[in-house]
Amino acid sequence: MELKHYPVFLDLKDRPVLVVGAGKVALRKTRGLLEAGARITVVAPECEPEFEELPLRLVRRRFRASDLANALLVFAATNDRLTNHRIAIAAKGKGVFANIADSAEECGFLVPARVHRGDVHIAISTGGESPRLTAELRKKLEEIL
Repeated sequence: MELKHYPVFLDLKDRPVLVVGAGKVALRKTRGLLEAGARITVVAPECEPEFEELPLRLVRRRFRASDLANALLVFAATNDRLTNHRIAIAAKGKGVFANIADSAEECGFLVPARVHRGDVHIAISTGGESPRLTAELRKKLEEIL
């Protein structure tokens, strides 16, 4: 059996990560990245007010392919399918791994559901096929731990 995705835990401390979009989904992803110590740039013409309180660089405009320069990873979390698609294409062309919130097929990597208790970190994924099952498994593991 061939793996569609290779599971890995990344050390993002002080690494540059780009988040495009600044709505609720982008906020959730950004908070997780901040917990991992990433150096985050958020590009979006408008943002949820919570972004202004976070330790990140906020660029208030639309995405440009040049935003990918120096980014280790990019998260496309806009509410515009065409923009997210453009980000996926630009990232692939520059060799940057991309997570496209509205298209598992365009992702270079997926963000699993996570359970974290002390030194134990568990990642759960169905490869984007069943987010509901992933969420249920995460809840059950949280109860066990």
